[in-house]
Amino acid sequence: MPEMSESPRCTIVPPYLLEALSSQGSGEVAHCASRTLSHDGEWRSRRGAGGARHGATGGATARAAGGGAAAPDDGTAPQRVVSDAGGTQTLPGRRVRGEGEPASGDAAADEAYDGLGATWQLYREQYGRDSLDDKGLPLLASVHYGTDYDNAFWDGTQMVFGDGDGRVFTRFTVAVDVIGHELTHGVTELTAGLTYQGQSGALNESISDVFGSLVRQRAAGETADQADWLIGKGLFTPSVKGVALRSMKAPGTAYDDPQLGKDPQPADMSGYVQTTDDNGGVHLNSGIPNRAFYLAATAIGGNTWEGAGQVWYDVLTGGTITADCDFATFAGLTVAAAEARYAAGSPQARAVRDAWVQVGVLSGASAADGASATSTASTSTASTSAGSTGAGSTGAGSTGAGPSGATPAGAAVRVRRTGGIAGQHRRRTVALAELSDDDAHAWRGLLADDGLRALAARRGRVIPDAFTYHVACPPESDEVELPELDLPEDVRDLLRRTLDA
Repeated sequence: MPEMSESPRCTIVPPYLLEALSSQGSGEVAHCASRTLSHDGEWRSRRGAGGARHGATGGATARAAGGGAAAPDDGTAPQRVVSDAGGTQTLPGRRVRGEGEPASGDAAADEAYDGLGATWQLYREQYGRDSLDDKGLPLLASVHYGTDYDNAFWDGTQMVFGDGDGRVFTRFTVAVDVIGHELTHGVTELTAGLTYQGQSGALNESISDVFGSLVRQRAAGETADQADWLIGKGLFTPSVKGVALRSMKAPGTAYDDPQLGKDPQPADMSGYVQTTDDNGGVHLNSGIPNRAFYLAATAIGGNTWEGAGQVWYDVLTGGTITADCDFATFAGLTVAAAEARYAAGSPQARAVRDAWVQVGVLSGASAADGASATSTASTSTASTSAGSTGAGSTGAGSTGAGPSGATPAGAAVRVRRTGGIAGQHRRRTVALAELSDDDAHAWRGLLADDGLRALAARRGRVIPDAFTYHVACPPESDEVELPELDLPEDVRDLLRRTLDA
């Protein structure tokens, strides 16, 4: 089993929602969203705590020491510690509740405690897995993070929850599936290790939605036909025209709001989004495998965590998945897993196969042969997101030629920011003459001294749900990609100010 690598920061609110809110002018909602995006960008990766158990040092146990260590692990209960960040960004904060202790009286702390427990119970009681790493990893959480913080995330060692702005978002502990989603990013990293790019990245996001939904269904005692199949229900305030962040049953229908825009997820391969944004549209295209899971689960029926959920877990942990797994390969593996568990030709195996056919990932002819099934993606009508660069883009991981050399007096810069939990994008082209003297000077320094290429060369591992800047100097078409978490603070601030110019 792989060790937890540099900590991913996986946030639940689609960055495109935060970006849409931050562009609404100078109101308080825009201010809160902008501040949340700023907080996200200032995060730095930390070393995870893979394999930490009682008596371990560093990582999870050290984080639990914000008022008391996690309880010894004998595999019969989770090791939960909930702390209160007190409106700061200092973690973990003041310890307010530990394993087996009575309710604290703080709604956010007690909701976090219960959500951590519900996720642990799903993995332990249904799948025999002892916490995220199957070695009793303590489950830690901090609530009341930041001021009006519009997000929740798993940082590789613990969960962190904001209180929301009270106008668009409520507190982020209200949705137990959000907690299950974020913790599942840790399970995926420690099992399949799916690369966070393109279709494998969309599968990474979809798997988190799948098991987040299973946590909520199991906690509520809902069968597949009783569940509403929404992700993040309850996070929006009544003023928002929407029901949740995403719908697994009907991707693209979760919200349609003047501030947020319309839910952009496609429901099948005919709407597959070809884009360089958001690591290849990982949060957009996840709607396709999400709907396939919904179709399989409702066709099999009963308790989803015992039916389709078991098949998906078999694939996730079975050692057959590769890091660059695409939709068709994953579909074939789920068909094969269903046949192994229920027998070839069984109703359950047919339900899994037919689900992938319905969303256009498998063709009817090839779907019967699980491992050799082929994707219809190459013949589907693919769309391009508004934020993609189109022809001439260097694509993911590029350190393209980019702007360099002497900078003309009338030079301009094109800056895009993409990524986040649902792949929001923001784009602006600004003439240097329109910027403040200090910012124009800073840009000329980056452009003239190959500073952008030097920054791109520092690129580390791709962090799930993080943002990436794409910078070019028109009329050149090549872009330089700059992962936000790899950037010095002064450069991040310069890029943000440029987008806001």
